[in-house]
Amino acid sequence: MSIDMAQFHQVFFEESFEGLDIMENGLLNMDPGTLDDEEINAIFRAAHSIKGGSGTFGFNAISNFTHVMETLLDEMRDGRRPLTAEAVDALLRSVDILRDMLTATREGGEVDEERVQAQQSELEQMLNSRADEPSADRAMVEAGARETATADNQVGWHIVFRPLTHMLRTGNDPLRIIRELAELGELKVVGDISALPPLASFEPEESYLSWNLHLVSETSRAAIDEIFAWVDDDCELAIMPILAEVPETSNSRPDDPRKEVLSEADKPAMQAAPPVQNRGKGERRKAASGSGGGSSIRVDISKIDGLINMVGELVITQSMLSMLGDDFSMDKLERLNEGLSQLERHTRELQESVMQVRMLPISFTFSRFPRLVHDLSSKMGKKIELKMTGENTEVDKTVIEKIGDPLVHLVRNSLDHGIEMPGERLAAGKPETGTINLNAFHKGGNIVIEIRDDGKGLNREKIEGNAIDKGLIDADHNLSDRQIHELIFQAGFSTADVVSDVSGRGVGMDVVRKNINELGGSIEIESEPGKGSAIIIRLPLTLAILDGQTVTVADETYIVPLVSILESTQVKEEQIKRVAGRGETFKLRDEYLPILRLHKLFGIENPHATHLYEGLLVVVEGDGRHCGLFVDDLLGQQQVVIKSLEANYQRVEGISGATILGDGSVSLILDIPGLLRLANRQDEENLKRSA
Repeated sequence: MSIDMAQFHQVFFEESFEGLDIMENGLLNMDPGTLDDEEINAIFRAAHSIKGGSGTFGFNAISNFTHVMETLLDEMRDGRRPLTAEAVDALLRSVDILRDMLTATREGGEVDEERVQAQQSELEQMLNSRADEPSADRAMVEAGARETATADNQVGWHIVFRPLTHMLRTGNDPLRIIRELAELGELKVVGDISALPPLASFEPEESYLSWNLHLVSETSRAAIDEIFAWVDDDCELAIMPILAEVPETSNSRPDDPRKEVLSEADKPAMQAAPPVQNRGKGERRKAASGSGGGSSIRVDISKIDGLINMVGELVITQSMLSMLGDDFSMDKLERLNEGLSQLERHTRELQESVMQVRMLPISFTFSRFPRLVHDLSSKMGKKIELKMTGENTEVDKTVIEKIGDPLVHLVRNSLDHGIEMPGERLAAGKPETGTINLNAFHKGGNIVIEIRDDGKGLNREKIEGNAIDKGLIDADHNLSDRQIHELIFQAGFSTADVVSDVSGRGVGMDVVRKNINELGGSIEIESEPGKGSAIIIRLPLTLAILDGQTVTVADETYIVPLVSILESTQVKEEQIKRVAGRGETFKLRDEYLPILRLHKLFGIENPHATHLYEGLLVVVEGDGRHCGLFVDDLLGQQQVVIKSLEANYQRVEGISGATILGDGSVSLILDIPGLLRLANRQDEENLKRSA
């Protein structure tokens, strides 16, 4: 029975991309000229694993490319080649190429062969160039090690190779390893079938065979270790030198242990194999959605255990309620109420446990930024240090996937527009190295992400002038600093003097706000001239469940996301001001806010409250603007499960989704930025009609 290797591809690609992250972060942390043994070994192991896995699955182009990288890394880690800035940059470019190759292979796309070959040629050229000689001390140590490891009378190696039962399921084939060994010299193979079970209990995907291998070769121990490195965690392995018989002299004893090793190696089979070192470290636990390009997520086993326990509690409660229902009488009413309360508690805890399974640390997104800052700061000639905190803050997997691109835009803007050139910073009395702080933390049921820099801050005069030129504001405006800063989120707005491939084309910030709004979040700016700027993003922890405020308009019920609500209030007639062609506003402290009547926006007839003082105003924020939503009444706050309206019906402007309430009715979830856009469009149409 042949094994379908494709079922292991998903795991291979996941682990390979993790390996690339390890390589990239390790290279970025490297200080040229100073070799960190632990770091370079971690990078080498990651490259070696990718090479071994790609070779196992027949991805030969990836295996060949990674082999060249691995050889270069090997020369660095054993001191034959110094770690230079040029080598680090070449390896970083190679990581990019390897990432593209893996992505194309996983998705069945085309690999840019010309780009791959050019980078491989660069690596090979580095390898062919003269590597620096190791230091005298290191050379002496290496010479001593070689002398110890390879005695004059050593003729080969005896290897005991026992795959663990799960090896075949990891995608590794022991026969491939044995064939690779055979290329090193004369190989004698003796199979051990003593662990084979009876046919009735035979499992075709488990490994039962082991081998005693007698290799006659002058090859080094390191070459053999390299062959077995890919299956290090999946086998028991012993490697012993085979020594040639030494003629007995006055200095040799009849019981010379070297003779014993040779005679044992020549036995046709070993009923009791010599002691072996168990190098298996256990299988990684992971939850995957299947093979191929499907999405998957790794889950801590403690979360799964908690989920199983909660299901057990739920089953017990359901059984108890079922027994009560079989022969119910009013004297069991108290027990029924207790059971229902218990069911509610267990359901809530189960919901929280299920949501925890989807939670991932924000480091999955943050990990791309050290490389981004390294590359762009070098390109722009700036000195920039990136500091990251809160990388272990957990957020829903869907949010992780969708927040990446907006954050890239914001970090690039800090690099380009925020941080000054070293000379400019020194002239301003600042250190020549600028700092970008990337921080994430939980606050009030949301995740807050901050991008702060100590650059020059936003230039109010420049933003103001550009906005007037574009007709976004009047020359005699009276806008606050915050309102001026908000203008950079307008479509096509830019203050860049020179258009570059980093920023300055007038696209990006409006898209950033749109993407964050679609996630149910908000974005705001803080800036101080000469001191720096901060972009603050607030996002829900999950897109599956929403904390909302239930409101009514006539007989309709709507959900307003709590993250958008600032406060709710009742207004008096003297607080209201009507602007011709622009609707109604009300004064809240020192600011006049527009009023949006939901019944007019959605065409609802016969609302219970028609005069503003009869209903309530819910003050909300969207797209950096505040307004008051006029509703009949507030019902209460509750968590709701979000259902896609677009997938089940069609997209409706001003509505982000729907939910099913406890009484079985459907309630629409309001999209505050969408409502503001809808209201503006209606105002413009009213102005045109009145004109």
